Amino acid sequence: MSERRYFWLKLKEDFFESKRIKKLRKMAGGDTLTIIYLKMQLKSIKTDGVLTYTGLESSFAEELALDLDESPDDVLLLLNYLSATGLIETSDNINFFLPYALQSIGSESASAERVRNHREKQKSLHCNADVTEVKRIGNVDIEKDIEKDIEKEDILSDKLDSAVKEIIFYLNEKTGKAFKTTTKTTKEVISARLREKFSVDDFKRVIDIKVAQWGKDPKMQEYLRPQTLFGTKMESYLQSQTKQETQIKTTVTDEEWEKYCKEHGWND
Repeated sequence: MSERRYFWLKLKEDFFESKRIKKLRKMAGGDTLTIIYLKMQLKSIKTDGVLTYTGLESSFAEELALDLDESPDDVLLLLNYLSATGLIETSDNINFFLPYALQSIGSESASAERVRNHREKQKSLHCNADVTEVKRIGNVDIEKDIEKDIEKEDILSDKLDSAVKEIIFYLNEKTGKAFKTTTKTTKEVISARLREKFSVDDFKRVIDIKVAQWGKDPKMQEYLRPQTLFGTKMESYLQSQTKQETQIKTTVTDEEWEKYCKEHGWND
C-alpha cells in the first residue's frame, strides 16, 4: 500500500516580476486571468503539471472553465496567451503540460509530517516540569529511535519518487506521451527493477533501444509504456541492440572499387 503524500504549490519570489506575468496582468481582466492561471497550477499539482481533457465538454477551454468555476471566454483567452508564451504545451490536444507549475510543486510523505509532529511533541515534553529526569532520558532515547526509523523510511520514499520522475520524464520526452509519475503500477514496476540493482541510466538505455526498434511501427508504439519496458524482460531489452547499431554496408561506389583494384594490382 503506497504511502499518502501531501502536495503544495510554492509561488516563486519573482513570480510577479516575470515579463510574461506582467504582460498577462496588463491585459483586459489581467488580474482575473492571473488567478485562473494559478488555479490551473493548483489543479495540476498531483499530476506533475499535466491537465487532461476528458471530452466532457466540446473543448478543453470549456471543460477547464467548468472545472475551475470560471468564465469559458476568460479561460479560452488565457489558454491562447499561455500557448503563445510557452506557459502551456500540448502535442495531442488531450494532455496539457504547465512547465513552470512543475518547478513549483512540492510534496512530502505522511512520514515526514509525522517527524515534524513528533518533534513538536518532543519539545512539549521537554518543557513539562513534572517529567522526571530518568523518564525524560528514557523517552528521548525511544523518540530518537522512532525518528530515525521514520526519517529512513522517508528518505527511501523520496529517492524512489525522484528516480520515477527522472525515468518517466525521459520516457515522455522520447515517445511524445504523457505518462504520470504518480500511477501506482508505474511506481511499483520501477521500484521492482531498482531493487534488482538496475540504475536510472539502465532505464534510459532501454527506452532508447525500444524507441529505435518500435518507434516507427504503429502496432508496436503502444508497447512503449512503463509496464512493458520495465517489466521482467527489462534485462533482455537492455542486452539487445538497435538496428542502427547492426547495419552492414552492402554497396560499393565506383571510386571505392577503383581504389580497391589499384591497391591489389588489378589495373591491367
